[in-house]
Amino acid sequence: MPSLIFRQLALGTLFSLSLASTAENTTPPPQQEAPIKIEALPLEELRIFTQVYSGVRASYIEELDDKTLLEYAIKGILSELDPHSAYLDASSFDDLQVQTTGEFGGLGIEVGMEDGYIKVISPIDDTPAERAGVEAGDLIIKLDGNSVKGKSLDEAIESMRGPKGTDIVITIVREGEAQPFDLTLTRDVIKVRSVRSGVRDEYYGYIRVAQFQLHSGDDVAAALKELQEASSELKGLVLDLRNNPGGVLSAAVDMVDVFLDGGLVVYTEGRVEGSKKQYYAEAGDQSQGLPIIVLINDGSASASEIVAGALQDHGRALVLGTRSFGKGSVQSVIPISEDRAIKLTTSRYYTPNGRSIQAQGIEPDISVERVRVTAVQPRARYTEADLSGHLSNSNGGEESRAKDRNSSDTDLQNQDSQLYEALNLLKGLALFNKKDKTLPTDVEQGDDKQAAL
Repeated sequence: MPSLIFRQLALGTLFSLSLASTAENTTPPPQQEAPIKIEALPLEELRIFTQVYSGVRASYIEELDDKTLLEYAIKGILSELDPHSAYLDASSFDDLQVQTTGEFGGLGIEVGMEDGYIKVISPIDDTPAERAGVEAGDLIIKLDGNSVKGKSLDEAIESMRGPKGTDIVITIVREGEAQPFDLTLTRDVIKVRSVRSGVRDEYYGYIRVAQFQLHSGDDVAAALKELQEASSELKGLVLDLRNNPGGVLSAAVDMVDVFLDGGLVVYTEGRVEGSKKQYYAEAGDQSQGLPIIVLINDGSASASEIVAGALQDHGRALVLGTRSFGKGSVQSVIPISEDRAIKLTTSRYYTPNGRSIQAQGIEPDISVERVRVTAVQPRARYTEADLSGHLSNSNGGEESRAKDRNSSDTDLQNQDSQLYEALNLLKGLALFNKKDKTLPTDVEQGDDKQAAL
């Protein structure tokens, strides 16, 4: 009997995501799972384990029951696998199922572990973490003044949870900052709105995907339809996947399907039977060939990278921003009881051209850092329209004075330089692809040479 228990527990994993157990390219929990096949165990290694177990049980300074010790054994084994596999106890399993619907409790931070500290993968849109200024790549080293060093990720996550409206002080180490600094966050119920959209500059659609939930693909399709109805002359689309930590794999496939006219989206390869799969888009491009810019950064992970990589490989979109996070593995959720499960890394995924994103990420076609732009003060503060007695425009055009030439784009350029560049790129493509590139038809024959010059 101990051998059976040990073998089953060896399949558990280290829980590693947000303050509310975010799924990373997970497949939804099945209703029933086939029994785990029990294979022969190495007797010598099992003997060593039982000796260690018995020694801890008999001699540790504090008495621990068998249930606690076995849970510790699971976590010890699984901590050596990878950061994304996890043993889901009753609380964690419930969190994972709730998360796929987009509502959970916490601070709104996607996290992992690095060198014993909590590393922020990305803050979630419109959450306490995002509003407080938490950034992707931050290391959280203290919680309410207590070091997280030596804590498991589960323990750190549990410390960050709490009733809505209560505060927690997190101490952050950030690249470029000379000293650690504190941020005070107020806990809240996190309701992630997966998809937001709108029209920019009259002719350009913008779709922001914060996280891949079960129905995110359908939500993007609906958002695209609304944009097409709102602007009958839509000339381009920005798909914003920055700081999107991923989510359900099927949602990523559904999202790519919106923009592809058939073709391979992603394929997976693993060791066990059933882990080798291919996912295809169906025929019919719902965007009707609309030029697309995909925005990514180092907070774009897993499902975000599937979408960006697929559209990039098919030549369906230009990818702009900075290199993505580089999470190229798939986790399967396998229930082992009514309220417990294992989230196990079972395969790697590959883009249509065979690229593995694992620990490498998606390289953007156009690399653009997010920066704040300061305009150079022009030397002249006058234009022809400012001069007294200037001639009027013979075509009846509106005069342009110096005071009226302040760029209306300045705010966007400073607030979000990457989105600003994406829109500029779409505008350039729209101008280049104009169908009517001919000269006016009323140019006289004798002026052809001059017109050509």
